[in-house]
Amino acid sequence: MLRGNLTLRQGSFLLESGPFEIETAGITALFGRSGSGKSTLLRAITGLDRHTRGTLSFNGERWQDGAWQLPTPKRDIGFVFQDAALFPHLTVRGNLEYALKRAPKQDADALQKIAERVGIAHKLDQSVTTLSGGERQRVAIARALLAKPRLMCMDEPLSALDWRAKAELLPLIDELAHETGIPVLFITHAPIEVERLASRVVFMAQGHIERIETLREALARPDSPLFDEEGPVSVLEGAMGQTNADGLTPFGNAQVRILLTGDCSQKRSATRLRILARDVSLAMDEPRGVSILNHLPVTIERIDPPHEGRVTVACRLTDGQLLLAEITAFSRRQLGLEPGASAYAMIKSVALME
Repeated sequence: MLRGNLTLRQGSFLLESGPFEIETAGITALFGRSGSGKSTLLRAITGLDRHTRGTLSFNGERWQDGAWQLPTPKRDIGFVFQDAALFPHLTVRGNLEYALKRAPKQDADALQKIAERVGIAHKLDQSVTTLSGGERQRVAIARALLAKPRLMCMDEPLSALDWRAKAELLPLIDELAHETGIPVLFITHAPIEVERLASRVVFMAQGHIERIETLREALARPDSPLFDEEGPVSVLEGAMGQTNADGLTPFGNAQVRILLTGDCSQKRSATRLRILARDVSLAMDEPRGVSILNHLPVTIERIDPPHEGRVTVACRLTDGQLLLAEITAFSRRQLGLEPGASAYAMIKSVALME
């Protein structure tokens, strides 16, 4: 558990976190608009700014007490920054060896193993100045892992990358967090990165921590800051099944199954499904004679107030997960939808988050 109450002034900006407790398991996203204090909080947590004041402990170990600080090197933190921060005069191997020399004793083949795991083994003798942005971030991740950190801090590591590099690195970061068991603090202002990676979310605004929620709790709120111009979003967790003779691939669990087609069926490692509320329709009776493949029994849990003629309906699936549907206020009245009613959700489109 990461427990603290930190203050830090940087110029005219003042961080006053307020008391917080963050579980040290999985990936925690620090989310907020530019200037909300995400990076300042990370600097305070990691001890990178000596002007930090307050209290902080990591799994019971004291890291900050008033003006006293445990030096950053003794906190055993791995860092991955937006610009990768590699040594330009060294090769990929040289950058990794530099980290290895300052790390706890590693196996003789640790460098090769980590290079292979992050996909840069074929680049080891290449200058880092010749790498793409995505490759540079892979080196930065490998370098951080070689230090055997107790905590990994990633400050907007994907923000400068193109969509293809982001799509490749998102599952890698997720998989490494699960494989190593190292807790990750991940700064981002992109909701889709939070939805893909986070176990929990620290919402920040104007230098304060507003609230800390699990991803499910954050997406269940009608006023969730994660909802952008695409509107309300659901993220369902599950696993991929085997593709059948009709080319359909099931995703889900023993209670809820969603059939996928096309490129989705190729993303075998996907564990999350992103569904826009506007791509979900509702029916009072089980649909028949329709081309939409997925219609799931649900219980209406909540109906949010109308906005511009539309309402968001929170539906509870049979496995307990929440699915949001956005329909017209007129349709809500026509169907007579009320909390507690049974219905069927028809899912028109999905996006696998691999």
